[in-house]
Amino acid sequence: RPAAPPQARPAAAGAPARPARPPAPSGGLRVPLKGVRGAVADKLSRSRREIPDATCWVDADATEFLRARTAMNAAGGPKISLIALLARVCTAALARFPELNSTVDTEAGEVVQLDRVHLGFAAQTERGLVVPVVRDAHARDAESLAAEFARLTEAARTGTLTPAELTGGTFTLNNYGVFGVDGSTPIINHPEAAMLGVGRIIPKPWVHEGDLAVRQVVELALTFDHRVCDGGTAGGFLRYVADCVEHPAVLLRTL
Repeated sequence: RPAAPPQARPAAAGAPARPARPPAPSGGLRVPLKGVRGAVADKLSRSRREIPDATCWVDADATEFLRARTAMNAAGGPKISLIALLARVCTAALARFPELNSTVDTEAGEVVQLDRVHLGFAAQTERGLVVPVVRDAHARDAESLAAEFARLTEAARTGTLTPAELTGGTFTLNNYGVFGVDGSTPIINHPEAAMLGVGRIIPKPWVHEGDLAVRQVVELALTFDHRVCDGGTAGGFLRYVADCVEHPAVLLRTL
């Protein structure tokens, strides 16, 4: 006698039926998430899953900051880039607010404050976004920072960055103003705890010394891991950065 055909096992009572996966859309251009693009996608996805981030921002009058850079470059010697001066501001701010130069050890349940600043910066290349790292940025002056930014930017452009130059960052500076963007809420570069975003510097009406004037204004934004500090610390860091941009003498007192 032939065996009876197997009977489908009834679904467990109360168990929801698994929805069928919708068919993949047809047509269009498919771009594989591999190589640099895939690595960036994985890292950003992990950051979104694991880091409870928040963002605060402030507008700052950068007129005197730009004048100070112009005066420095007019004095001769190597040219100082804007991002190098902003990096110097970052390291001075991190010295005052070290909570933001941290990482979270989730297994130990600890926030680890780091004693060295390895400063990453976002660089757009034909291969995608990369974040080269300036080692020991806290120990460099503006000229040294400018030279290292230039070297790493050229290596990013030519695709010759080494793995060591793309890892180990403790804080990231994202100058998206070069793309004509005023503001952003960037995703933190895991496993770091914060990122400073700098928008474009453009002339805007501004109250200066009691009078309405046209000044060079920039939007600064800090995205931070809310596990490492509260809004008071993040706001203090961002306000200090803005003070240095508005009054470069504030930065000079810390050098």
